[in-house]
Amino acid sequence: MPGALCCAYALRMRLIIVTAVEAEARAIAEAEIDGATIIAGGIGRTNAAAATTEAILKQWKSGGIDAVICAGVAGALPGSELGLGDVLIASSCIYMEEGLISPTGFTDMRSMGFSLGDFDGNAVPVDEQLLESFSGHFPIGPIATVATCSGTDAAAAEVVRRTGALAEAMEGAAVVHAARRLRVPAIEIRAISNTTGDRKKQQWDLEAGLKAIGQAMRTLNSEI
Repeated sequence: MPGALCCAYALRMRLIIVTAVEAEARAIAEAEIDGATIIAGGIGRTNAAAATTEAILKQWKSGGIDAVICAGVAGALPGSELGLGDVLIASSCIYMEEGLISPTGFTDMRSMGFSLGDFDGNAVPVDEQLLESFSGHFPIGPIATVATCSGTDAAAAEVVRRTGALAEAMEGAAVVHAARRLRVPAIEIRAISNTTGDRKKQQWDLEAGLKAIGQAMRTLNSEI
């Protein structure tokens, strides 16, 4: 399916957009996306997975669902060159913490010999057709899903070391993972609201991030 057609299909048909908080949901609602159900599922992986699963099951009862998007704001990680208000499409959504910490360092699930699902290691794949469609509008790169946000330089550097991610948020991998288990195409889209690292030195513009995620969804909607 050509990229533009896939984008139109995903946004014109039955779409669930999962955010963490109401402010993100309101910003995206202003884009007036056709066929979209927007939910604020709560902060963190447990809320995200539960809300996504619940929304998909409800949608099935009323006719089905074509795609899920996790959308909201995120923190830019060191070396990403992302600025406040920039938008990033996830090439994969990577669980930061799942694994083992030993005297020799961190070991991910693959190296431990365990699996989190029908994918390799800690990186949850996004839907390839959605990625192809959306990447024509915005940069792509891995996004880390963290349980604890990076408020020190060492913590931010560790996220990068473990995941190679360009940004961190708290829900993406769980949303995409939950949708994947139910065989629904999914992807994560984030706008940068802050930098990570030493909390006192972080740069913040939440309004810019919220405005950017709303505009990003409007841009995708304009392809219909």
